[in-house]
Amino acid sequence: MPLTTWRNGAALLGAVALCLCHVPPLGAMEILGQAGVLGEWELTGHLTESGPGTPGQFSGPLKMKHVGICTLDGPEERAGEIRLQLTGADSQVTAELVLDGAPCTYSARKTHNYEGTLSCEGRAPVPLLVWLK
Repeated sequence: MPLTTWRNGAALLGAVALCLCHVPPLGAMEILGQAGVLGEWELTGHLTESGPGTPGQFSGPLKMKHVGICTLDGPEERAGEIRLQLTGADSQVTAELVLDGAPCTYSARKTHNYEGTLSCEGRAPVPLLVWLK
């Protein structure tokens, strides 16, 4: 085998191996969102499918960060967990969240994103836009 053919094959094999290392596992997705009347809270998380017997159910860690201009000592952050259910050919989502120990619920319908309301115990409901990728 000529040396250049071997090098090209080795380079191609290395590129394929590198790409495979960065492929997310099946049943995984990223959640991004904006909460609040002015979108002053940024929501991020990484979800994995709950299991083979639970199609459309995902769960994982979640962070909310205050990105509005009214912060005194830097952005406030809240950490928690989310359990999310996709239904109706992924046109509707419902979720249960726990943020800093406070239970919350979310229900939304899909337009270009998921638009709904986040309701947390002891707080007024706020709009929440969610993107799943």
